[in-house]
Amino acid sequence: MSSHIDIRKMEELSMNAFPSLQTQLLDGWVLRFSNGYAKRANSINPLYDSQEDINRKIEKCEKVYQSKGLKVIYKLTTHVFPDQLDSILERIGYDLVGKTSVQLLSLDEREISFSNKALIDNQLDDNWFTDFCELNHIKVTDQYTLKQMLNHIHADVCYVRLINRKEETLACGMGVLEDRWIGLYDIVTSEEHRNKGYGIELVSSILNWGKNHGAEKAYLQVMLHNKPALKLYEKLGFTEAYQYWYRIKS
Repeated sequence: MSSHIDIRKMEELSMNAFPSLQTQLLDGWVLRFSNGYAKRANSINPLYDSQEDINRKIEKCEKVYQSKGLKVIYKLTTHVFPDQLDSILERIGYDLVGKTSVQLLSLDEREISFSNKALIDNQLDDNWFTDFCELNHIKVTDQYTLKQMLNHIHADVCYVRLINRKEETLACGMGVLEDRWIGLYDIVTSEEHRNKGYGIELVSSILNWGKNHGAEKAYLQVMLHNKPALKLYEKLGFTEAYQYWYRIKS
């Protein structure tokens, strides 16, 4: 996948699947705010054609984020407006962080198993949320914001946990279904239960749920430094479509 319209489609799906608490549109750029929790939900997304002078526009964005006490963060792909935005931001002191691979998988004619350890909720469940926050080490001060964000999702969602006989949570994650795409988000395995195949069981269960509910393709986002996750997704057949990264004002 390399066409601009496809990248924009994936970025739109991603924003819908992980909604910010507030959104502001500025001449083709989507500004997102969520009390500082997660870069992707507190970033500037230059997805659409823009006309305003770029320097004046960057200055406006800086003032908006600084007025909210937030870092000025841009989420960039090769499909941004203007095309040279990344080099402009680099030149004026924005650091590059968080290089991430967006990967896709076709679900057509693919047998995907559902784990007998999997518990699925289609509404945000307190047990799932508690375990998710614990496994991901989410700060107590951020948990209220995260719960608000999850409650803002308008697409179909599956919240999945893998449970053993002791009713311990081995792994958890979520899938968001929109327009025949199932997006995998926040996949995490308990530190004491890693390297036992639970990650594949969890992802397969989400993909199985998605396919049974009409999904034809799957997507996910994985940071390039996360070698174990990259290896897991490669085993499942995911391949990279494009990358995104952040530019943060020094």
